[in-house]
Amino acid sequence: MSSIVKDLHSNGVDVKKSESPLSNGNVHSTNGTNSKPFKIFIGYDPREDVAYEVCRYSLLKRSSIPIEITPIKQYELRQQGLYWRERGKLESTEFSFSRFLTPHLANYEGWAMFVDCDFLYLGDIKELRDMVDDKYALMCVHHDYTPKETTKMDGAVQTVYPRKNWSSMVLYNCGHPKNKALTPEVVNSESGAFLHRFMWLEDEEIGEVPFVWNFLVGHNKVVEVDPATFPKAIHYTLGGPWFEAWKDCEFGDLWLKELEECEKAKEKVAKPMFV
Repeated sequence: MSSIVKDLHSNGVDVKKSESPLSNGNVHSTNGTNSKPFKIFIGYDPREDVAYEVCRYSLLKRSSIPIEITPIKQYELRQQGLYWRERGKLESTEFSFSRFLTPHLANYEGWAMFVDCDFLYLGDIKELRDMVDDKYALMCVHHDYTPKETTKMDGAVQTVYPRKNWSSMVLYNCGHPKNKALTPEVVNSESGAFLHRFMWLEDEEIGEVPFVWNFLVGHNKVVEVDPATFPKAIHYTLGGPWFEAWKDCEFGDLWLKELEECEKAKEKVAKPMFV
């Protein structure tokens, strides 16, 4: 895989390009052929900035296709007039509801992915993108998950509801007619139940992808003799090593190793080319 070359634009968008320099600024795939990048929106919370950085780095590092990464930052959406709802007491992150603006932010075109920031990608996102099926309005892991804990992360209340954690990683068919329902007005006014349970859709319009693409730490299990259970994307849903209380969590060592690589990569980019 070629090394990562990316532009950090003023709007916070990362675009992975080919290794060769580009004079015209067009996005290229890593094999040198022109292609539209796969759009990925990552939920951003100031308390978990480092989690966002590691998630982004892990995606860019392993992707063999051009990708465009955009953080969903609540304060920016408020400035743009796209988000105005007040934060509820049970919202554990700033992107609890703003995540559902993904089809709108993608201009209701093509496929795009939303993912929480507390993910670590171990697989090539091309594998997941290649699973998309236009007959579905969206695709995700269909977890059967009822957490035992009453709190998560830094003391946030752990809520329990049907389709828990389905919305933490979603492939949106942004051009699907049903997803036109996700206007800013709807996202700002509808209930958490309506949004997180995908109640604007029929059950048959929700496709499924393997659980290894949203592997819940503390819930999903690796079976050593079954490679199909090896995680492609680890989700530290209860809390990750960036929180003191979760520094020794399962798979925490993998995240810390990725953090170290991420910091070294940032230092390398920051160094002047000539001394």
